[in-house]
Amino acid sequence: MIIIAVPVEGDNGEKRVALSPETARKFVALGCKVRIQAGAGAGAHFSDADYKQAGATSAKNTAATLKGATIILTVRRPKVPALKGAAKGAILACILDPFSGKAELSALASAGLTLFSMELMPRITRAQSMDVLSSQANLAGYKAVVDAAAHFGRALPMMMTAAGTVPAARVFIMGVGVAGLQAIATAKRLGAIVTATDVRPSTKEQVESLAAKFIAVEDEEFATAETSAGYAKEMSAAYKKKQAKLIAGHVKSQDIIITTALIPGRPAPELISRRMVESMKSGSIIVDLAAERGGNCAVTKRDAVIEHKGVSVMGNTNLAGDLAGNASSLYARNLYAFIEPMIDQENKGGLAIDWEDEVITGTLVAKGGKLVHPMLTGKGGGKK
Repeated sequence: MIIIAVPVEGDNGEKRVALSPETARKFVALGCKVRIQAGAGAGAHFSDADYKQAGATSAKNTAATLKGATIILTVRRPKVPALKGAAKGAILACILDPFSGKAELSALASAGLTLFSMELMPRITRAQSMDVLSSQANLAGYKAVVDAAAHFGRALPMMMTAAGTVPAARVFIMGVGVAGLQAIATAKRLGAIVTATDVRPSTKEQVESLAAKFIAVEDEEFATAETSAGYAKEMSAAYKKKQAKLIAGHVKSQDIIITTALIPGRPAPELISRRMVESMKSGSIIVDLAAERGGNCAVTKRDAVIEHKGVSVMGNTNLAGDLAGNASSLYARNLYAFIEPMIDQENKGGLAIDWEDEVITGTLVAKGGKLVHPMLTGKGGGKK
């Protein structure tokens, strides 16, 4: 019988959990035994009783949780000591952060675990329900605007009062991916005047469909700045100079800026220089969603809110985790969608993994005691 184990997250600040009562019930229906460590869902407000009602069993500690486990599900990459007692060949699926902490990653591989990194999910239609980056970024984009609004010393919508008019706040979104689009939609719902920018021409239509204004130097080079696969092309130095001048001028008038440019495995590109920060009005806000990779803003401090020349810069690296209930439910569904095809439906006692499936090859990081993903072994890879 397949045993699915979910230990308590090792990071004390992580409130999310990799299993929801909903997905526990689904795994049980597939013939799996589901075991979760007591209190693992508390941060997401899932009680042990909720899991028991869904058919899962509770274990008192991590060792008891992992004993005999076929599949281990976590949110963040656990440290090797936390997985002591896990059987060799057991599957670990999580947000593995494969491009940092190479020694820890290699140690997990050497322990004999089969590692799957959910961030490396191929961007194909079939895998959309497994895409943890999208599900968590959606919530992060929303929370970025809510946090900025809470920290901002003024109102976001325009208000007409007997004492005069309160002008609408100006919000600028830099990067129109999943997080950026949700940030645009949220800021619009709160009544702000919203503008956005991105290096991909196709995003202009998305921005305008949300009733926001697109900001970019729209010349002939910009019109062809995207590959057929939807990735941005490298722009010329001349174009970069024109775009930087436009953005620098726009930033001065903004009340709130949210930056979202984050590329897995690479330092975050600097979008806002120190000089640009200092050009903003006192009381303005910057929320940097790329803080975990150094930040899009030159003065960002990881997991801190700082004030620089009157401008607040917010560098929270786990905004989705602040919405732990929603984030856990979505993440757990991503994991279920990924794991369910591995389970032999005809023989409920085992796994049936297609090792040639591009979803498997795209996310498999380690197997048989060694790292195997081409992006980590230097044997090829690149953007999927």
